[in-house]
Amino acid sequence: MNSAEDKSLDNIFQNLLSMKGIFQNREVLRSSYTPDYLPHRMDQINAVAEILVSALRGESPSNILIYGKTGTGKTATLESVSKKLMDLAEKMNVECRVLFINCERIDTQYRILAHLARHYNREVPITGWPTDQVFNEFRDALDKKEQVAIIILDEIDNLVKKSGDDILYNLSRINSDLKKAKVSIIGISNDLTFTDYLDPRVKSSLGEEEIIFPPYNALQLSDILEQRSKMAFKENTLEPSVIPLCSAFAAQEHGDARKALDLLRVSGEIAERSRDSVVKEEHVRRAREKIEQDRITEVVRTLPTQSKLVLYSIVLLDKGNDTHELNTGDVYNVYRRLCRMIDSDVLTQRRVTDLISELDMLGIVNATVVSKGRYGRTKEIALSVPAESTRKVLLDDYRLRSLKDSKPFYNQQRL
Repeated sequence: MNSAEDKSLDNIFQNLLSMKGIFQNREVLRSSYTPDYLPHRMDQINAVAEILVSALRGESPSNILIYGKTGTGKTATLESVSKKLMDLAEKMNVECRVLFINCERIDTQYRILAHLARHYNREVPITGWPTDQVFNEFRDALDKKEQVAIIILDEIDNLVKKSGDDILYNLSRINSDLKKAKVSIIGISNDLTFTDYLDPRVKSSLGEEEIIFPPYNALQLSDILEQRSKMAFKENTLEPSVIPLCSAFAAQEHGDARKALDLLRVSGEIAERSRDSVVKEEHVRRAREKIEQDRITEVVRTLPTQSKLVLYSIVLLDKGNDTHELNTGDVYNVYRRLCRMIDSDVLTQRRVTDLISELDMLGIVNATVVSKGRYGRTKEIALSVPAESTRKVLLDDYRLRSLKDSKPFYNQQRL
């Protein structure tokens, strides 16, 4: 970069910094921020506190399973209650620790036990030890003194589906091995049915108490956004209709407060980049489109190659078909053709049908089972996302790049 370009870049940043911004503190609109007060969650806060207060008496609280869809305040509630619990324990000189583990990142029995052992200053390698040895390290370190340890396993359903319930079995029985310390387990799940995957003994001991977090409705979401907006935005920078619109859109998405907050934040960012001094409804609608497009892009980008080939088959058929609904056979025939073009393994039609169902669950396609009478049943398939932008994301994958010039063909698909 030459000096002129460097100076020009400096000027760009100086000009941007000199602009009158809309935000006062945009960080309060991110899901990582936990406010001092959580609107419409006092019932759940009280329920958790009534169980965990035992720890302040040096007793082991009951194990808890907490259920609720994404964005219903589960993690924020546990973080808030845990902080208050730890503060009070320190004032009362009670030995109590809260160990918070995100099971999406720390997702195996070994990693969880190693993480817990390291919390008690035990050196455990990333891999290499027998799991029993890691468990013993944690147990022995924990039992050095009288204390209560509350282990919170966030997204516990991901852990169970990926790694089974061995870790839960071991942790739920650990109190019988301890002489001084006591352990309580709290599992946070987005999936109400995840306990179907558990051994009955684990299910019984882990689910001593259950707390449900219902979705927020539009009015409750408005209260949450009103609370955050006062901290996030400068005065008089929001049109009155902005928060109700963000809340209404998020209420349609299962009452997800995270989505409501994201929508309000992105609306403000779009307004700011447009050099507008006030966030308006049009910014909210543009933000909604952008967030959805970003979500689709990320989902499509991270699909396995075979799923991408199935989706690209649907994209091609969608572009070349104005006459009738696509079905599984149509997609499979085009899929086989594409596999041959890039020398990829060809899956069975049954497996491709499963992949179509997975795309349906992700919201990328809409696949409806229909009866064809004596010809059996099939799926009628339609794209739920813009074809051209989906095509571009798929072709960013080097393995599919050679398919770029494939034409929208419908009458060629029956091979």
